[in-house]
Amino acid sequence: MALTGQQFDIAAGDHEATIVEVGAGLRRYAHDGADVTVTYGEIELPPKACGVVLVPWPNRLRGGKYSFGGAAYQLPLTEPLVGNAIHGLGRWARWLPVRHDRSAVTLALDIVPLPGFPFQVRVEVTYALDAEHGLIVTAVARNTGTERAPFGAGFHPYLATRGHAIGDVTVKLPARERIVVDEAKVPVGVQPVAGTHYDLRRGRRLGELRMDDGFTGFATVGGRSAVEVRTRSGGAQLWFDETFRYVQVFTPDTVADGRAGVAVEPMTCPADAFNSGTSLIVLEPSQSWTGSWGIQPLPPRHRIL
Repeated sequence: MALTGQQFDIAAGDHEATIVEVGAGLRRYAHDGADVTVTYGEIELPPKACGVVLVPWPNRLRGGKYSFGGAAYQLPLTEPLVGNAIHGLGRWARWLPVRHDRSAVTLALDIVPLPGFPFQVRVEVTYALDAEHGLIVTAVARNTGTERAPFGAGFHPYLATRGHAIGDVTVKLPARERIVVDEAKVPVGVQPVAGTHYDLRRGRRLGELRMDDGFTGFATVGGRSAVEVRTRSGGAQLWFDETFRYVQVFTPDTVADGRAGVAVEPMTCPADAFNSGTSLIVLEPSQSWTGSWGIQPLPPRHRIL
């Protein structure tokens, strides 16, 4: 059995994807035989959180501590080197299949209440492929308990660099502000990107720039914004709706088996939102939240001689 549990294959036209039971993760997305996202093997755990769903919070919580509704809570420190709780509670859980057909799969998780998160939230994530529009992901969270619940959501796909080194990749990021963090990678403020190396609004080659940074202040068109990752061999556009007001961009030199990738992580809130309250979703009993994002492959840019 694969280390990530049951594998759910979907396809439409020239698009193919594999979604996994553990973490409801996107293990593989390919178009016309070429990887659109970084892929890892069935006998591997997701490298660097590759493709996983981040609920009930994305990114980090300082010290794993927060207060809500007049009570203080402590979560396990899953990033022990800097003492944070990172990427939520669904990352290593087995999600249950609700529906699976040729072009779509829905996985669900009833988050098990624990001392650090004594709330009841059910999350369903649907991955669907469209022959024209590529991958479309829809998430729904519902408070199934009797108490208000804090909530945030994020996703952690890596867009493939098509065999190119990370420095040769061009990133277009329509964000006006970068989130400034401290040594624990927890936000301490925001900074306008204008006049800095992080101004990628018109697109630029990464070169020596490496990021593990959050961004906000996105320009939207028709209720959506998008980040583009391009190489001479093609690329991809990751779009997200207005419920995702933040994006974390992570540019490691390698993700899996020496292959590079650019993590473009749509998030409903920034790191440490359980403490700061910034864009925190509070679900009343029986209340739901929904959001969507997706990936569309981009063709190579041919030079005009």
